Amino acid sequence: MVRITEDLIRKRAEHNECEIYSLEEISLHQQGVERIEHLDRWCRDLKILYLQNNVIPKIENVGRLKKLEYLNLALNNVERIENLEGCESLKKLDLTVNFVGELTSVEHLQQNQFLQELYLTGNPCTDYDGYRQYVVTTLPQLKTLDGKIIQKTERILARQEYEEVRKRIIEQQKEYIQKRLKEKEESERKAEAQEARTGAQPGFDGRWYTDINTHQSDSNTKDGEGGKEEKEDEEFWKQQVGYTPESRLEIQKKIEEQNRKKEGVEDDQPKRQRNLFAEDGRPYNVNEAKVDFNLTENEDDNTLQLDVAVFRYMDTSLMDVDVQPTYVRVTIKGKILQLHLPEEVRPDSCKAVRSQTTGNLLITMPKATQVVKPLKVKQDKDKKTSKPAEPPTGKARQAFERLEVDPSKSKGVDFAAITAEKHRPTAQPFGTVTSRPVERPNSEDFVDNLDVPPLV
Repeated sequence: MVRITEDLIRKRAEHNECEIYSLEEISLHQQGVERIEHLDRWCRDLKILYLQNNVIPKIENVGRLKKLEYLNLALNNVERIENLEGCESLKKLDLTVNFVGELTSVEHLQQNQFLQELYLTGNPCTDYDGYRQYVVTTLPQLKTLDGKIIQKTERILARQEYEEVRKRIIEQQKEYIQKRLKEKEESERKAEAQEARTGAQPGFDGRWYTDINTHQSDSNTKDGEGGKEEKEDEEFWKQQVGYTPESRLEIQKKIEEQNRKKEGVEDDQPKRQRNLFAEDGRPYNVNEAKVDFNLTENEDDNTLQLDVAVFRYMDTSLMDVDVQPTYVRVTIKGKILQLHLPEEVRPDSCKAVRSQTTGNLLITMPKATQVVKPLKVKQDKDKKTSKPAEPPTGKARQAFERLEVDPSKSKGVDFAAITAEKHRPTAQPFGTVTSRPVERPNSEDFVDNLDVPPLV
């Protein structure tokens, strides 16, 4: 079976210059994918996800895709609707031709307030009596179901009969679950019988290590193996089986086996794949290049800096730098140096520069979280280096005592009052008290009115 790997996503991200973190749409249809994984960690900005025509049995690892609007899981092995509550922006869900028999699982979609379109055509639950009335009442936010618009009258009538319809749905659902248990038991018995018929394979070449005479008959048996395999393939495609998730999975394995034979790839010698991520999507720390490096944190610039001691005279074209929000990868002549970063960074603002003297590679990665710091007040250098003033000596005191306090001794001219110089009063010496002006006596007919306030 095919697993969702970083290389697979990059191949499908050619329209986005092979960048993963900023992907908004990706198509992984007809890939033989058996499990949804890593997408919620690597592609958090996804809006459209195509996963149709695979063998996915369960909806999982999509709850962190907050921006996901359209999820296509048609032609898969999904038997239950679940784990979609976190997809807050989900508008369209396509589960056409799956194996959803637990119809009550649609109640998990009640929290998806923006869900408008739901497709369940070709699922066993669509044969239940009252299927459409139950879904229409359970999900009032829906506008279309299986491509048909939901009218207001239909919704009102379905709501009136909801209690009775739900009881019928639960009874039919229990019958289907019992049927599925029998199908699973029958599939297990068939698999055990197949293993008993083919027999155990003691060695990697199908022989016991004590069978020393079988080497002579290898050339005679190789010609007959081809005809035997053709007969087995013909019998496999002619046999009648039920339409179940187990039969679809078996067919998919058979198709992959035939494709490997056509390409000349043997099962005994599978290609070794580099394991750069854990099962939960966490990147491993890998140093295949065996180079020295130093990862530091610059608090002044709020960045992470990776200094890689690459070879001084190595051409830059032999190096490749890939920075993602949670890890950084440097490929040196096909060998990988990968580090898990302690904090998330912004890949679109990163810089990679080589030193002209040492040849080292310096990668500067700004952090995703901004830190607000107080402004540093620049202090005058003279204040830092100044010494306390010493009392002046006798000659210096005479030089400083040139300030004339008495304005009469000033020889300067006041240009602002030059026109009014005649009317300017004479300057009084410091410390003298000036007399108040004499008040004019009141006239004989003066009447003092107490209501009038005195003039200031």
